[in-house]
Amino acid sequence: MRTIYCGQLSAAQVGQSVTLSGWVHRRRDLGGLIFIDMRDREGLVQVFFDPDKAEAYAKASELRAEFCIQITGQVRARPESQVNKDMATGEVEIFAHELVIINKAAPLPLDFNQNNTEEQRLKFRYLDLRRPEMARFLKTRAQVTSRVRRFMDEQGFLDIETPMLTKATPEGARDYLVPSRVHKGHFYALPQSPQLFKQLLMMSGFDRYYQIVKCFRDEDLRADRQPEFTQIDVETSFMTAEEVRAVMEQLIRELWLDVVGDDLGTFPIMSHEEAMRRYGSDKPDLRIPMELTDIADLVREVDFQVFSGPANDAKGRVAALKVPGGAALSRKQIDEYGKFVSIYGAKGLAWLKVNEAAKGLEGVQSPVAKFLSEDIVAELLARTGAVDGDAIFFGADSAKVVSDAMGALRLKLGKELGLLENGWKPLWVIDFPMFEEDEDRLYAMHHPFTAAKDVSVAELEAAPLGAVANAYDMVINGYEVGGGSVRIHNNEMQQTVFRLLGINEDEQREKFGFLLDALKYGTPPHAGLAFGLDRLVMLLTGTDNIRDVIAFPKTTTASCLLTDAPSLATAESLAELAISTKLPSAEQ
Repeated sequence: MRTIYCGQLSAAQVGQSVTLSGWVHRRRDLGGLIFIDMRDREGLVQVFFDPDKAEAYAKASELRAEFCIQITGQVRARPESQVNKDMATGEVEIFAHELVIINKAAPLPLDFNQNNTEEQRLKFRYLDLRRPEMARFLKTRAQVTSRVRRFMDEQGFLDIETPMLTKATPEGARDYLVPSRVHKGHFYALPQSPQLFKQLLMMSGFDRYYQIVKCFRDEDLRADRQPEFTQIDVETSFMTAEEVRAVMEQLIRELWLDVVGDDLGTFPIMSHEEAMRRYGSDKPDLRIPMELTDIADLVREVDFQVFSGPANDAKGRVAALKVPGGAALSRKQIDEYGKFVSIYGAKGLAWLKVNEAAKGLEGVQSPVAKFLSEDIVAELLARTGAVDGDAIFFGADSAKVVSDAMGALRLKLGKELGLLENGWKPLWVIDFPMFEEDEDRLYAMHHPFTAAKDVSVAELEAAPLGAVANAYDMVINGYEVGGGSVRIHNNEMQQTVFRLLGINEDEQREKFGFLLDALKYGTPPHAGLAFGLDRLVMLLTGTDNIRDVIAFPKTTTASCLLTDAPSLATAESLAELAISTKLPSAEQ
């Protein structure tokens, strides 16, 4: 039904007869001539109808936006004065000889010339996806997956599928459960990741595995998170963490070159400790030229408990954030930033404006200035590099609250004050803590199958909070795009980690018996990584909403406005599954 796509036409086809199929993007009736922009997945081209072709011209008068049509006509060069440089096909137009109206379109629930609400766009997603911008997003996604497969095949990786219906295992979020009709009262879990299966594949001798795979997590959503998402999942045997990172960095560099033409260069490597100290985040956005500066040693003796308390607490932190040009901020703006950091547990936001740095204490303005000495102010300005016109914000609380609050404030200030630098800033963050503690209980920082770095079983049991995980995250412009680790390949070490996480032997056998058994039979050392495909495409297309790069995404309440999922099950379906609910069934 077509000989070429609309968006592929160029001066090379001038004089040729072509057949196009697509949609009416817009229509203009100029009295003597009727013009339309015709659209398909590859783009737009201008088509005109002349009264000389009476039948086609008469039909063209019926056309409206989103009519599905087929036209046959001659490609003509547009006069130089009429060339549209904003359109890829702007050098040519089609003189239509024949027009077939395949299907008319009812009045549209979306306005392609205005901004529609996201709810409208998701409800009528099949119309929203017709927009050229959305087509570009999905075409880029297809280009990325194709390039990934090509790269992985060239590197000797095997594409192997793993099960969707599996067993619930603790990986940091709630599972989506699927009831079994055959085994009444039993449930499958949809995989949060193929983690254990890909480790089993390493034990099976498939030393380079990859899969572009759906994963499922029942967790609170945000702009860059979905309940079902796609991973580029990778696992290797007999490769060190450094070797895995090198191959995966090469993949991402080639993707960026292919898709956007940018060379990311060699990725810097930063420890987790350094990232938290300098940026208050384990996924720092290096495009923002601001860093946190620790000043606990300066304020331990001040007569201001807000500062001196955390400064003298082993688990506390006092940090300063220099804001270039921040002295121009109004008191109202500063109060708003104070409210913002309270979201992260901060009890307030102390500040200092630098009016004349050369005058020391006399040259600064701050509600806390009366608690600071001349020497403290001089060292504070020197340490932060603050100059006239800058401001300094202070965080003083537990180390976690200060890092979370000041790290988030750094991002907010960087974006709102126009401090965000252009370009790409990738890095690797490594050497995460093996565990984190909450209410005297240990939790795995990554997941319970991550190996500790250079530590024996006895040493790990003696000092688990001091252990460093052999884990690594890839971060680009403040987004964690991928993460992985060296895995535990020793049965005793795996059981020890489970035990430290409060998983007793009976629970270990119940949940992970198959893994513990497999670890007894010559398990090779192995390591892997998983990229968030949706997040990579989001960055490559320049959007800030992950839903834009997913054909049929869910809302932030994990619902599909297009299909009205999830929905109630019928009483018959529930009875087959031996399930009763407190809510009414669809039949009631």
